[in-house]
Amino acid sequence: MVVWFIYLIAGIGAGIVTGLAGLSAAVVITPLLTGVCKWSGYDAVTVALAADVLASLLTANTYRKNGNIDLKRGLLVGTTALIGTAVGSWCGYLFNNAQPGGLGLIAMLTTVSLGFKFLLRPVTGGAGAEDSEGDGSRGKTELAMLCGVGIGWVCGFTGSGGGILMLTVFTLLLGYNLKVAVGTSTMIMTAVALTGAVSHVAMGAAIRLLPMAAIVLTCLISALLSARFANKCEIRKLNRVIGAVLILLGAFTLVMKYAF
Repeated sequence: MVVWFIYLIAGIGAGIVTGLAGLSAAVVITPLLTGVCKWSGYDAVTVALAADVLASLLTANTYRKNGNIDLKRGLLVGTTALIGTAVGSWCGYLFNNAQPGGLGLIAMLTTVSLGFKFLLRPVTGGAGAEDSEGDGSRGKTELAMLCGVGIGWVCGFTGSGGGILMLTVFTLLLGYNLKVAVGTSTMIMTAVALTGAVSHVAMGAAIRLLPMAAIVLTCLISALLSARFANKCEIRKLNRVIGAVLILLGAFTLVMKYAF
């Protein structure tokens, strides 16, 4: 029963960070499954990627309905990110064989650090989707596409959909506001996570159907509800909510890991 409770917490927490901040389900699912449930890091990453596919798709659709997606640039960056994802999945497989617990620990530390980032350095400026699409800076777009390759590699390696890296590229490089950055990054994460999940399964990741179904379903529901909340929330308040959620989830994961 304790293990199934962790599965539900993993799915709900992953959906919240995806819907609120466009972050990958991996920042929650991977550390909980590896640290508490003692899963292989590579198998946990596979579940995280599977959860990312549907949760990101629903989240992106919610942001699209609210006018918070830049489709053109998102598709361009997403295309280059797919290339890096396939290579990163292979590298992650090799790393997991050498350091079985390494991926889980990386994910735990990432979750906590992201939480402090949103609290201490919130993303409050930037342009809306219509303004961004009207900006014809070709150089910025090409640079963002180049960054997409690196983002894809990180996604495949860690099982992360690359949400925080995409937020960085979209807010600092392309000048999006937080909501447009989240909406556009989740659109890209859908394709990136699907590529990563297929690559992991092809390389021999174990599939546990019932735990995966429970995690993916709860992630899907909480992502949809969180995305609806985020699109109605004032941006500065949204930063605080995201930061607090990430710190709590990261702290909970670390405690559970070393308590068990």
